[in-house]
Amino acid sequence: MGAGSRKASRVSRSRGEPIVPQGDFGAEEFYDEDDIEDLDDLDEQADAELLAAFDAEALGEDEEARALEARERGSRGGDQDPHVEGGQRLQKVLAHAGVASRRASEQLIADGRVSVAGVTVWEPGLRVDPAVQEIRVDGRRILADPGLITVLLHKPAGVVTTMEDPGGRPTVAQYAQRYLADHPELPSQARLVHVGRLDAETEGLLLLSNDGELSHRLMHPSFEIAKTYVAIVQGQVEPWVPRKLRRGIELEDGPARADRVTVKDSGPQGSIVEITLHSGRNRIVRRMLDAVGHPVMRLSRTRLGPLGLDGLGPGQMRALSARELMTLQDEVGL
Repeated sequence: MGAGSRKASRVSRSRGEPIVPQGDFGAEEFYDEDDIEDLDDLDEQADAELLAAFDAEALGEDEEARALEARERGSRGGDQDPHVEGGQRLQKVLAHAGVASRRASEQLIADGRVSVAGVTVWEPGLRVDPAVQEIRVDGRRILADPGLITVLLHKPAGVVTTMEDPGGRPTVAQYAQRYLADHPELPSQARLVHVGRLDAETEGLLLLSNDGELSHRLMHPSFEIAKTYVAIVQGQVEPWVPRKLRRGIELEDGPARADRVTVKDSGPQGSIVEITLHSGRNRIVRRMLDAVGHPVMRLSRTRLGPLGLDGLGPGQMRALSARELMTLQDEVGL
């Protein structure tokens, strides 16, 4: 008798009944050797909850069918085969996008955690075109297209958030053009536009991008993410002011409420207030602070969702890292 059969016999005797009922199926054992070894390791007194947990590890029929279907679609030559002749190897694309090393990316693919153009793929050597195919890891979009650029700008005060200004004032378009000129390795047809707005006298964090889907979600009201501002205001801020701003105040275009308000410094000549909110309405921070009797003298946006200025001076720019982009995409459900 083989080792697997001996183990099966021990399990049968310890339970006091056969592993499977006798009948049309005969006495054939329907557990493979690995299953028997796992059962043999269970405590003799294992209760129903432990046994149920053991059974739950197996894929359900529907889940298994979906996995098999996805594997077949992703197989070379299938109806939805995402392979692109002459494209780049998928693990190389993932590594260049900052997802993981090439070796770790190969494992991600082998584990079925990567999809290309909506198809789950399993072959590390698959060749793809990141410029036209959407690539996702664990459902998260990976920006593997070198033509997609998102830049963080510390906008100076006095710069208009438009692509051109009839009055000849400096605009953020000049910073976008300067960034592209300083990075000749980027596609020659690339064009960066501002994501959202800051009024002319407000300085701080502003994104420039040519990623249309990301830009749309960041500006859409249903995807509003947290924004943090630091304001220098007139007068000494009393303790009731932060409470009132958090509870909400009525403005001419409707109610407005801050998520968090912190008084950093306060004195008779002026105060420093940090305020976080989700609303992106026009001049919302200035109007809220003015409504509680503290007109803004200087205002800077210091954070946008997970992004911060992190020492970037006025007029300075930098591209977002792959990790920052993935975190930002998570914020807006991409």
